[in-house]
Amino acid sequence: MNVSTEEGMRPDGSESSSASHADVNGTHRESKLELFGFDSLVNILGLRSMTGEQSHAPSSPREGEDVSIMLERPKDADVKLGTLMGVFLPCLQNILGIIYYIRFTWIVGMAGIGQSLFLVSFCCMCTFLTAVSLSAIATNGAMKGGGPYYLIGRALGPEVGVSIGLCFFLGTAVAASLYVLGAVETFLSAVPSAGIFTETITKVNGTTVSPIHQPSVHDLQIYGIVVTIILCFIVFGGVKMINRVAPAFLIPVLLSIFCIFVGIFASGKDKPVEGITGMSLTTFKDNWSSAYQMTNEAGIPDPLGSAYWNFNALVGLFFPAVTGIMAGSNRSASLKDTQHSIPVGTLASQLTTTGLYLISVLVFGAFATREKLLTDRLLTATVAWPFPVIIYVGIILSTLGAALQSLTGAPRLLAAIANDDILPVLNYFKVVDGGEPYIATLFTAFICLGCVVIGNLDLISPTITMFYLLCYAGVNLSCFLLDLLDAPSWRPRWKFHHWSLSLFGATICIVIMFLISWSFTIVSLALACLIYKYVCIKGKAGDWGDGFKSAYFQLALRSLRSLGANQVHAKNWYPIPLIFCRPWGKLPENVPCHPKLADFANCVKKKGRGMSIFVSILDGDYLECAEDAKIACQQLSTYIEYKQCEGVAEVVVAPDMSAGFRGIVQTMGLGNLKPNIVVMRYPEIWRRENLIEIPSTFVGIINDCIVANKAVVIVKGLEEWPNVFQRQFGTIDLYWIVRDGGLMLLLSQLLLTKESFENCKIQVFCIAEEETDAEGLKGDVKKFLYDLRMQAEVIVITIKTWDVQVDGGSVQDESIEAFTAAQRRVADYMSKMKETAERDGTPLMADGKPVVVNEQQVEKFLYTTLKLNSTMLRYSRMAAVVLVSLPPPPVHHPSIFYMEYLDLLVENIPRLLIVRGYRKDVVTLFT
Repeated sequence: MNVSTEEGMRPDGSESSSASHADVNGTHRESKLELFGFDSLVNILGLRSMTGEQSHAPSSPREGEDVSIMLERPKDADVKLGTLMGVFLPCLQNILGIIYYIRFTWIVGMAGIGQSLFLVSFCCMCTFLTAVSLSAIATNGAMKGGGPYYLIGRALGPEVGVSIGLCFFLGTAVAASLYVLGAVETFLSAVPSAGIFTETITKVNGTTVSPIHQPSVHDLQIYGIVVTIILCFIVFGGVKMINRVAPAFLIPVLLSIFCIFVGIFASGKDKPVEGITGMSLTTFKDNWSSAYQMTNEAGIPDPLGSAYWNFNALVGLFFPAVTGIMAGSNRSASLKDTQHSIPVGTLASQLTTTGLYLISVLVFGAFATREKLLTDRLLTATVAWPFPVIIYVGIILSTLGAALQSLTGAPRLLAAIANDDILPVLNYFKVVDGGEPYIATLFTAFICLGCVVIGNLDLISPTITMFYLLCYAGVNLSCFLLDLLDAPSWRPRWKFHHWSLSLFGATICIVIMFLISWSFTIVSLALACLIYKYVCIKGKAGDWGDGFKSAYFQLALRSLRSLGANQVHAKNWYPIPLIFCRPWGKLPENVPCHPKLADFANCVKKKGRGMSIFVSILDGDYLECAEDAKIACQQLSTYIEYKQCEGVAEVVVAPDMSAGFRGIVQTMGLGNLKPNIVVMRYPEIWRRENLIEIPSTFVGIINDCIVANKAVVIVKGLEEWPNVFQRQFGTIDLYWIVRDGGLMLLLSQLLLTKESFENCKIQVFCIAEEETDAEGLKGDVKKFLYDLRMQAEVIVITIKTWDVQVDGGSVQDESIEAFTAAQRRVADYMSKMKETAERDGTPLMADGKPVVVNEQQVEKFLYTTLKLNSTMLRYSRMAAVVLVSLPPPPVHHPSIFYMEYLDLLVENIPRLLIVRGYRKDVVTLFT
């Protein structure tokens, strides 16, 4: 039989040895819960009646009675006990802190009752909305250690989680110094003789009164350093001791508050004290309005003081008094039912303290004069019944306990961030499961000591406020995002939430930050942004299923639906290239894509923005090659990321390349987000290595693109394509032979946006039938380019000029040699086809299909290609890149003939783009 209660849990959420467990042999270890009076505490809180037991339970078991049976409770009672002891009381203890005891009466005196009520309501509204958001996130599944860091990181991503988590760690570490200084100031005020230095202030609003002794800043520093060091030694070696005495910290707090209210209602009757009028309507009216004024560093009113207090400054001073709502979520790993305990316990503690603060404003403002409220910093101790020492002891114990909890919790938060292995620089703070974060504790101690040296409580308080507000804003934004997206996995059990409340809560957090200090706000936000940027650059990627990923997904779906399936207007046309990674040629096994293809993919997108789809085809059977395809896809994705290309990788398994590409070109993409340009390298190796299967595959791919209405860009001379560091000079020459919707013009403009080609100029070559048409055509093309906002030089070549070049012998010698060789190979291939047809008694066959060959037409194709190649060599031999229209494969011609045409077209041109557009305009004249 196992017994588990919330006292037996560590502050970081791991189980301690406090709970007693039944041994297998029937013997039982002594319950450590009994050692620190657990039954007595349960009786005080009325827990017996809650579980149905008698409130006057015996303090010790009867002879022979099983101790574990005494402590056993039903499941519902365990949940309620977890809510009370694991969430409600820790939150209550953290919220009721030093500010309430030594600053709240001063705040009422400075702001007045009216504005103090608004101040409390405003600050508590922030924490209430944050608690609602926290309840929704905490009830959406199981929680691990890490507190708000875990919640924010899993909702907004590791980058945001780490940046806000580190800020929250700093806030918690600085809060420890706040508690230490509060305890020291209380001790020195109770025992003035313990001070090494003495500071006496005698001016109040310009009037000389009896001396008022205030602790010296130097005393606060010295005692604060000593106390911090002692606490650090306790944290290093006594975590179990802290857990044992933690429940006892609640009793002084409750007792001191009770004594304060008893003393207030009894004040002014037996022994009147100057400035304390008792509950008086006149005093209430006098203290209703505010009295903002100058004070010295100790907060005593002084017309010549250095600090002026207003509502904004009081927000920064008071807000730490409402923090502490995260104490329950920090113990989520040890709660029996987080989805019940965290919402109920957190909201109950928040509403309880809010009611206490509001009542305290009314009571404090009605029983003492404003002068007394402003000058007696420990007025709660002065009025407490029966002795002020009760308040001093209560403040010291509660603040030291809170300091211990901060010095214990902050290192564990830092260790939780380090254990997630997001930031390598935090590896020093990693701890094994169940280990103590000694290095993180030492680091936290140094931060605490640095703040203690400042020695001014009012300077430290706004710093803590900023970090806590950042954390609260992160929780609210997390709930807002998750609530707004409403993903299928978002099913919180806590139903009382709405995205508008979370957004309002986050807005209040930001408003409070700027109200307190815009400079502190800028610094805090800048620190969080710097950490965020550092995590993005140096951090390791982690996919926690955060809300941003869900937002991207939903945004993509909505955008896709809004695009529809209709034709995209030319003004909204974006190139979506389909990069055919390894169609021909051999690459090393560890290189899934030709490096220059990846570079070229960025060249067909403006400033690299857009999406490319890198596709590779794996020959084989899908059932046998599925795992190989996954591995190849992962390798290709990694390579794309390495080459800094914005795109996705796909690997398709198919019986052969033709079948694979045909499936890709039909099914790849969704709606209007389908690839519209197929990019592949020119198969230059087919003749060199006698790969006779390449022509039919290559021609089949081009025909498939034409049928699927995809544009085609074939890159010849891929090895010569420049990278980002190779600057090109010269021209980008366009041989605009057929209408392509303006794709060739658009590609030339996109090339100019790259650093490699930004120093180049564009030349457009057009073909005119007659000399008389040349000038008119040139003017028309210039006007067309002007309307397209494109700058280019227009050069017109006539058909007659071509003929003169060929007949007059001005054609390049290398072109004539290539032309003659192509004629010979075509004639040999025709002879073989005819012999085979005559022998088998079949029609002419090529690539397994019947063909119809017009030899005169073949000769004409070769001759036209010769003229175009000769022209390009004459005008564009020194061009940075040449773009030429891709002729469609002739119907019923053997594929090897088409390859002969293209080989002759690209002969001796080192860097060439063969472009074929489609039946859509990609440029427009209109705005």
